[in-house]
Amino acid sequence: MKVLLLGKNGQVGWELQRSLAPLGELVSLDRHSTLADGGCGDLNDLGGLRETVARLRPDVIVNAAAHTAVDKAESEPAVARALNAAAPGVLAEAAHAVGALLVHYSTDYVFDGSGTAPWSEDAITGPLSVYGQTKLEGERLIAAAGSRHLIFRTSWVYAARGGNFAKTMLRLAQERDRLTVIDDQFGAPTGAELLADVTAHAIRQTLRNDADCGTYHLAAAGETTWNGYARFVLETARALKPDLATKAQEVAPVPTSAFPTAARRPLNSRLDTKRLRHTFGLTMPDWQRGVQRMLAEIL
Repeated sequence: MKVLLLGKNGQVGWELQRSLAPLGELVSLDRHSTLADGGCGDLNDLGGLRETVARLRPDVIVNAAAHTAVDKAESEPAVARALNAAAPGVLAEAAHAVGALLVHYSTDYVFDGSGTAPWSEDAITGPLSVYGQTKLEGERLIAAAGSRHLIFRTSWVYAARGGNFAKTMLRLAQERDRLTVIDDQFGAPTGAELLADVTAHAIRQTLRNDADCGTYHLAAAGETTWNGYARFVLETARALKPDLATKAQEVAPVPTSAFPTAARRPLNSRLDTKRLRHTFGLTMPDWQRGVQRMLAEIL
């Protein structure tokens, strides 16, 4: 089996290089990658993407590349649409042409964040931002192309590699006596490792059973706010490393309105993972487990 991975150096892409390797021959590309006989990994180059798929003829295409700068997308909607919608659409068409399974990642931002109930895959969408709009458009273009596909909507993604919320909180806690963190947005911090491992498992099963294709919600179990997340990070870090130098004595709760941003964030990012768990026979670990493991790695 041949697997083509796009976005290999992102947080999720980096973990996918590990989890997908046992499946077969893995060709991993980033936006700077070019193939000797034509093709590339740049989502801005739609012709290059088509050529890459046509030349490699992979059995599976995993697209871990995207425009994820949520606020920046508000001022450059054409760029966000090219990466989040047009490119996935082209990949889906190219996948259909060679009979490949396409795996793509989407987001809770396709919803309007209302209410308190976890969002199901069939819930009515209503994105609040350009980022959410373009990710939803990408989902629809993939479905319209008629290719076999898996779309995983997730939220609050983090990884030990690169920047993340936990690292920011640890840095600020060393600089300030008091932190203020939003407490009216709810979700589940979800590790790139978990996303990658579930992806590999789902690919193996779906290749044996096309009926398992479709859209799934993939997130760690449980819920918290950004404030609760920050407090857990600091408490866990101090337990793991008692000599950790931190000044912050308080993590004060504040509403979203205290930190105005260019893009509106959904208040309710809870995702119902029942369909994923039932279809693939999985149990989602509590979000605290993944965060604790990540902290043990970076401290």
